[in-house]
Amino acid sequence: MRRKPQILAVAATLSIALLGASPTASGNQEGTERPAALPGAADAQVLVFHAANAPTDRTQAAVTAIESLGAEGPAEEQFDVRATDDPAVFATEELLAYNAVVFLSAEGAVLDTDQEAALQGYVQAGGGFLGVHDAATAQPESDWFTGLLGARPAADSPTDPQPAVVEVGDRVNPATADLPLEWERSDVWYDWAENPSGQVHTLARVREASYQPGPGAAGWDHPVSWCRDYDGGRSFYTGMGGTTESFTEADFLAHLRGALLWTSALARADCQATITDNYVAERITEPNQPGELDQIGEPHGLDIADDGRVFYLGRAGGWADDPLVTDWEDPEIGLGQGTVHVYDPATDEVSLAANLEVFGNKGGGDELTKTEEGLLGIALDPAFAENGHVYLYWMPHATIDRENRVGERRISRFTFDEATGTLELASEVPVLSWEAQIHSCCHAGGGLDFDSAGNLYIATGDNNSSGFSDGYSGNNPDPEFAGIGFADARRTSGNTNDLNGKILRIHPEPDGSYTVPEGNLFTGEEAGGGLTRPEIYVMGVRNPSRIAIDPATDWLYAGWVGPDAAEPSTTWGPAKYDTFAVITEAGNRGWPFCMGNNQPYRDRNLPDPTIPLEWYDCDAPRNESPHNDGLVELPPVTPNNIWYSPAGGGPDYPRDENGLPSYVAEEQTFLLPWLRGGGQATMSGPVYRHDAGTESEVAWPAYWDGKWFVGDHYDAEQPRHAVVMDPANAGAGGLPTHAESLDDIIPAGEGGIRNLMDWKFAPDGSLYVLDYGRGFFNLDEASALWRVTYQGGPATPLPDQLARR
Repeated sequence: MRRKPQILAVAATLSIALLGASPTASGNQEGTERPAALPGAADAQVLVFHAANAPTDRTQAAVTAIESLGAEGPAEEQFDVRATDDPAVFATEELLAYNAVVFLSAEGAVLDTDQEAALQGYVQAGGGFLGVHDAATAQPESDWFTGLLGARPAADSPTDPQPAVVEVGDRVNPATADLPLEWERSDVWYDWAENPSGQVHTLARVREASYQPGPGAAGWDHPVSWCRDYDGGRSFYTGMGGTTESFTEADFLAHLRGALLWTSALARADCQATITDNYVAERITEPNQPGELDQIGEPHGLDIADDGRVFYLGRAGGWADDPLVTDWEDPEIGLGQGTVHVYDPATDEVSLAANLEVFGNKGGGDELTKTEEGLLGIALDPAFAENGHVYLYWMPHATIDRENRVGERRISRFTFDEATGTLELASEVPVLSWEAQIHSCCHAGGGLDFDSAGNLYIATGDNNSSGFSDGYSGNNPDPEFAGIGFADARRTSGNTNDLNGKILRIHPEPDGSYTVPEGNLFTGEEAGGGLTRPEIYVMGVRNPSRIAIDPATDWLYAGWVGPDAAEPSTTWGPAKYDTFAVITEAGNRGWPFCMGNNQPYRDRNLPDPTIPLEWYDCDAPRNESPHNDGLVELPPVTPNNIWYSPAGGGPDYPRDENGLPSYVAEEQTFLLPWLRGGGQATMSGPVYRHDAGTESEVAWPAYWDGKWFVGDHYDAEQPRHAVVMDPANAGAGGLPTHAESLDDIIPAGEGGIRNLMDWKFAPDGSLYVLDYGRGFFNLDEASALWRVTYQGGPATPLPDQLARR
């Protein structure tokens, strides 16, 4: 029986001292009745307040705009407006006449103690507050008002308008749903004394690279609009609106109108979705019993059945002190146990469903210390509930040729026996297999997933040594073993006639065979046949451990690990780039010819691979390796969406007249400043799709719908983010339009999920995450399956709390 789980609150309790929130500032308002004293259907009222010395032109423009917004739209969304600079209106009975209170320019202490107490009582009674731009400077000595706002401007904030780009992350809130993904506008952009992200629900951020933020720059995470349920009521703040012209912009007025609808209780919105205290991470598995694999193997991949059961893999590794077999004459060299475990949330139990003998446990390879083969990928058949079919990607130990040091990578179909809770090993039906060298480590890949048409996608590594190229393009033809150039990825990833270093797409048939769907990269008949494999959907990937199909679009989302060079080279090309890509059609993603946004490497070849040859042409790459048995002229390279190196995210360089980057480190610019590199290994995650019809109480909210989860195996400063992509250019290498950190929701650091290995959403909308453990090629007490659930409650106001219902 599984032992009691460890539960980790994803963030510390909301800091009352920081934001000035009272203990009643809960995000979950369920069960709270709307006070009858607040206005109802017939008389929706908004109070607009500004200081007597407020800038006249801007204040009048704002008041006029809000009055116009109150008369727009259907009758059920309209409201009357009263504007005043008289703080005497802040009296208990008088405030209860208003659905919402708007603060415009109100620098300094504009309310006395009794007037602020009246505002506080109004909010606690269920009222709404909207602060616009320099409303953030009002009541500077009040902790409660600081909490109502969410943040205060930094003392050295910019004071002049500047054009900038606003990244709109919330695509469902009425204040942002219809705004551009990347919103170009001019305003006065405050810096913040304390960054409120995680304690408020951030709707939009301003991109600091697009303007001059000054000495108080926040970096990539610079919130500009946010909201939250606060102290019984609703609070919305926008840092925009610092110019008169703002109140004539259609998009800004749409933003303001949506904020007014929510604060006035005329519309519902979720202002809790990114508040980190609303998420709970639970460790599902305990450490294994001594000498047993009762809970988990060496974590490598997972899939989730429609009934919520989680099937997760152990690659091959055993205990850290297991004997290391390095003698190729020993029949047990590399023998490991590939495991399949099942966690059933209905019973809260873990069971061991299968143990497969695989090649992949430590010894083997030219380093005689490691191998990355083993049990690598799992996908449940789309009709698993009816047929019990489970597809595994693995290297059976029985297939290895110890003399020539090759093995068989295989896709097998097994049947899960519901009666015994085990995977019937005798039910194996080999579907697809191909050869891989095992003399030298590394790069086995492992991702599997199905699309809506029943096509199976298979991510395979380039089966290439990480050495012999100084960490740049893995294109050295010189070292060989048994005739195989194990350091030349042109033999694999760049070879149109090899299944390694690819993402394959096949359609499994009921009899265990497969067919090839239309639209793959090759037909197999190119140049008369024999030079291409029709199973190839994507070529030019290095080590794609994780892939995912978006169920709404059938687009493929993938990530792969890059080489090892820490710095760019003016001789050989870019530093190591770990890569994420949105793949909407078959294509070539570049390795080992080009990386990132089509930054080329230098060619090398016999007789002396240490001498650099010409730069590769990303638009028309040629594979002239002596180990290539496919086409020489390759498809053009499609640039990728996300790449990062030890120096930072999205490195780019000035290019000469031929489009060649300078590769001078001092000339780098970083297009994706929210990324960090170093020790890095991409773990691409799912695209979340929210099911509005689910009755789940733990589902991640609709805010995350359509966001792509990208992460890194390591948790130091590496990425663990949700990103927004523009569908118009995602497939062509368009950059993300917005990113936000998940490190406090999917907890990083000591006691958290330190080494991300796989992550998928369950049918109930919760997220399951595999933590690899500590170290490599073995399992330890930190190896675990986790679950992250949302506990924030429904959107507010509740239906029966709406002003018009």
